[in-house]
Amino acid sequence: MKAFADLALYVRAADAGSLSAAARALDISPSAASATIKRLEAELRAQLFVRSTRSLRLTQAGERFLAHAREALRAIEQAEQALRGEEAELHGALQMSMPSDLGRSLMLPWLDEFIAEHPQVQLRINLSDHFADVYRQPVDVVLRYGSPQDSNLIALPLRADNRRVVCASPEYLMRHGVPQDPEQLSEHNCLRMLIRGETQDRWRLRRGEDERSVRVHGDRVSDDGHAVKQWALAGHGIAYKSWLDVSREVLDGRLVLLCRDWQGEAAPLNLICPDRRLLSPLVQRLREHLKRCCEQVPAIPE
Repeated sequence: MKAFADLALYVRAADAGSLSAAARALDISPSAASATIKRLEAELRAQLFVRSTRSLRLTQAGERFLAHAREALRAIEQAEQALRGEEAELHGALQMSMPSDLGRSLMLPWLDEFIAEHPQVQLRINLSDHFADVYRQPVDVVLRYGSPQDSNLIALPLRADNRRVVCASPEYLMRHGVPQDPEQLSEHNCLRMLIRGETQDRWRLRRGEDERSVRVHGDRVSDDGHAVKQWALAGHGIAYKSWLDVSREVLDGRLVLLCRDWQGEAAPLNLICPDRRLLSPLVQRLREHLKRCCEQVPAIPE
């Protein structure tokens, strides 16, 4: 950039107190350096230096402009460094933990795409619905539904509008009927999750100001969300799942949404890490990729 080169010469000449020394440092001729300073002074309509055959000193205008020139050069250098950082090839290893069903349904193919774009990256994936302890376990980032209870954790949104939905296979509904109201769920075989040692047998849904908390029952409970979805696909009962987990199956007709007038509980998906200082370029670029992928999942059908 011509303006950048002109400012660089001006600052170096001011620091050295010599135009010829600045010219040698920048590998240009003294006549070219002198012409550059004259051009800069003409553009600014101000004399920057008082010159003599043996000395070079700043004028008052030159002293005032010097601080601005330094700041401009610093800003340009920072911008170039940031640009090089964005374009630099990512590398390194990253340990991730994520829910089992989310990982198998969506994340593994998306992570394959990321590695294909950045072949110097190594990912170590833990698929589990048990909450990883980011302080004690060798985990760099965690994907989890809901906001972390620990306010010290850094939570970066991937899909903020995600919710849980009630769904079942067409085969189950043909045999047992279609519940229209949340209260009717208690009459069906409901497939429940075991989270932190507690069976999730209270399903909460809302329609406007009307909120229902329905106690459900069933013959199957698992601490693995993928197992719960497989039971639902096999026609064994009704599941209460994250929309991201079942969106493909709903859209291709293998699962059917129930209680369509009601909204399930919010389940925002976040990328979580223990410290902002760990938000390396690799983590930030991975988060941007996963966020784009999550946002491409269609919204819950009306």
